[in-house]
Amino acid sequence: MHLDASHDSMAALRKIRTAGSVSISPELFEKLYLEPKHKVSGDLRRTLGNPTPLALIGFLISLTPLSMDLMGWRGAGGNGAAGIGTYFFFGGLLMVLGSIGEWIIGNTFPFVVFGSFGAFWLGWAATLTPFYNAYGAYSTTDVAADGIDTVGFRSSFAFFFIAMAVMCFIYLICSLRTNFVFFMIFLTLVVGFSCLAGAYFETNNGNLERAHRLQVCAGAFTFCTSIFGWWIFSAIMLASLDFPFEIPVFDLSRVIKGASERNGGTSDSDV
Repeated sequence: MHLDASHDSMAALRKIRTAGSVSISPELFEKLYLEPKHKVSGDLRRTLGNPTPLALIGFLISLTPLSMDLMGWRGAGGNGAAGIGTYFFFGGLLMVLGSIGEWIIGNTFPFVVFGSFGAFWLGWAATLTPFYNAYGAYSTTDVAADGIDTVGFRSSFAFFFIAMAVMCFIYLICSLRTNFVFFMIFLTLVVGFSCLAGAYFETNNGNLERAHRLQVCAGAFTFCTSIFGWWIFSAIMLASLDFPFEIPVFDLSRVIKGASERNGGTSDSDV
């Protein structure tokens, strides 16, 4: 039906909503879904809620306290062992659920990012849980007074953080097509994971003071990650509720054009 001056604003809004043809700008799409606007089949983005903030809040409720633990604020420590339940049910559960939601609506990049970090939190929690015997598996009577090959455990765990740093570096490159805040999240994570790996290696080398500084440095960088994460989470929540003001995330998708745009195509789609 044609909308003309005889329609009041509420009637026009209802008809536009039911018409299924409302589109949002590429900048708003990228803010809500953390990836450039692209074409997908179906109408799931109109039908289902946005899973992105669910995964983000799971990540933030896990990482924010852990970064403070790594820095030793108020006497905290233990590699964040007090937050095992948080890592399982916020970091693990919510991020996996958010990842599945992103997969359903066709958002590949956040689907992979959230799924991999959901697995990271589950792995971190399992390592800290005695039931999984991650530390006890290095039991020996020849190496340490407590019967644990601590050098072997720390080196093995450090390689896990190196792998996470490599993964985040790939995400860092990919995020150049999203926004500046998301880019900074991965940049600080690359440094944070690298520092954690260095802390374990330096402990094995007997450089305990340097290891402590690297751990604190890792906590500082992951705390910065948390700040950027809370920023983008707030931006998405305000945008999803159509607040009269917005928090900028500094879109990069228009700065670095996609291959389809360079070849004369377009990545825009109605949502």
